[in-house]
Amino acid sequence: MSEEQSTGARGASARRCDWCTADPLYIAYHDEEWGVPVADEQALFERLVLEGMQAGLSWFTILKKRTHMSERFHGFQPTRLAETSAAEIEDWLTDPGVIRHRGKIEAMVSNARLVAEKPGEFAPLLWSFVDGAPIQNGFVSMKAIPAETDQSRRMAKALKKLGYRFVGPTTCYAFMQSAGMVNDHLMSCPAFERCGTIAGSWTL
Repeated sequence: MSEEQSTGARGASARRCDWCTADPLYIAYHDEEWGVPVADEQALFERLVLEGMQAGLSWFTILKKRTHMSERFHGFQPTRLAETSAAEIEDWLTDPGVIRHRGKIEAMVSNARLVAEKPGEFAPLLWSFVDGAPIQNGFVSMKAIPAETDQSRRMAKALKKLGYRFVGPTTCYAFMQSAGMVNDHLMSCPAFERCGTIAGSWTL
């Protein structure tokens, strides 16, 4: 995203998606990440981890802890996380700067091992559920945006079959929104057109 695009979008706070608060963390996430197509395996894995971590919590909690979690969780690198020891997990569970939920942390590690086992296959697998191209939805109200879709249900089913954890259909749809597999910015939001333009020339 160019400086001009970012500044322009941030200057239109009244028109942003309704879920975006006035907090700088929320604004930066909304304007610069949410809905922008992602192909990088590590970036995709990070988004999937964060959406799984968010279950039962507010997204703002995740945003506030994200930088520290990235530092502690080796930048969400699947190959490095795949080597995580039991002692390291115990240490993480004592750190208030991360989401101290054993199940979620252990799922992150086990999921990382699955990604690391088949390098280069994670991104194509995830994008296959939208046929490799971002879907432009064009919603006009927040209440029209679904919590899950046929694509997210198929993704969740496939990932669970492969052994992934904390990947239910609602988590998978939130992940798809975050990773730009679907453009769910409201049509009144400046980011809708911007993400659509990016998607128009984007390839995996």
